[in-house]
Amino acid sequence: MPDFILDVQGLETTFKTPDGVVHAVNGVSFGLKEGETLGVVGESGCGKSVTMLSVLGLVASPPGKVKAGSAVFLGQDLLKMSKEEIRHVRGAQIGMVFQDPMTSLNPVLTIGRQLEEPLILHIGMTKKQARERAAELLTMVGIPNAADRLNDYPHQFSGGMRQRVMIAMALSCSPQILIADEATTALDVTIQAQIMDLVKRLREELGMAIIWITHDLGVVAGLAQRVIVMYGGYIVEQAPVGELYAHPEHPYTIGLLASLPRVDEQGRHQLASIEGMPPVLYSKPDACPFAPRCKWVQEKCWKENPPLLDVGPGHTAACWVDTKTGRLRP
Repeated sequence: MPDFILDVQGLETTFKTPDGVVHAVNGVSFGLKEGETLGVVGESGCGKSVTMLSVLGLVASPPGKVKAGSAVFLGQDLLKMSKEEIRHVRGAQIGMVFQDPMTSLNPVLTIGRQLEEPLILHIGMTKKQARERAAELLTMVGIPNAADRLNDYPHQFSGGMRQRVMIAMALSCSPQILIADEATTALDVTIQAQIMDLVKRLREELGMAIIWITHDLGVVAGLAQRVIVMYGGYIVEQAPVGELYAHPEHPYTIGLLASLPRVDEQGRHQLASIEGMPPVLYSKPDACPFAPRCKWVQEKCWKENPPLLDVGPGHTAACWVDTKTGRLRP
């Protein structure tokens, strides 16, 4: 078994709502190797963000609750740490870039103040040292006149520059893992490409592992080495990035890839859609959660939820049916 810098096993997270208990994450297990970039993809509400927030102890309780599982980081289970203990891991050893930088940055504090805080708190730098390091970080993520911009407030930065500030903040203490949650979703394509190039460069320079959460398979293709596909709170497929794009095995992954515009095909290419709606998870599904939307569905799919089955080298899929033949797997 390979050595993982982060090893998550059997993670389950629920939320109490006025309509009932929502089972947002249902037994998710995955590992992250040192220096690896892992893509986590799936539509909104599939459990991508909640999985990572659960690992970092950032799920608000109530209404959320991590019901089961473990998340071992460098020999310590993050889920068993006290709030004080995990505060020393967040930011210092595991950095996170959130989806919307405008709501993540404090609007009444300068960019410099917000960048300096983790450096003083986690590393014990003096105010002067933290100020110099903050300017270095802004320069590293491509913000010009960095020393002068430290006195500016978040509203004085564009969307792309705010996202660069968030990346600088996440990298300030040289973490071993960077978790990016939809970090380029709200940005235009040009800025998105710049942020992607920046992350690749920083990964090579700093040697950190990255978990990149997104619903955009195009972004994952150019960044990740391995991909996890989530649906209904479950991992339904995982594989090396080239293998997943060349040989998708789960009907949901096939549907996601068919919905992407292609530039490598001649003539007109009609984008496909996945019929139906995502599941409402007021109870854990006994059957395959994708069965109501699946064109390959068989009787067994309605009776039993499939585990992740080996379908190729380093490639697993939670599907009873071989989509190439339309028959049940042996």
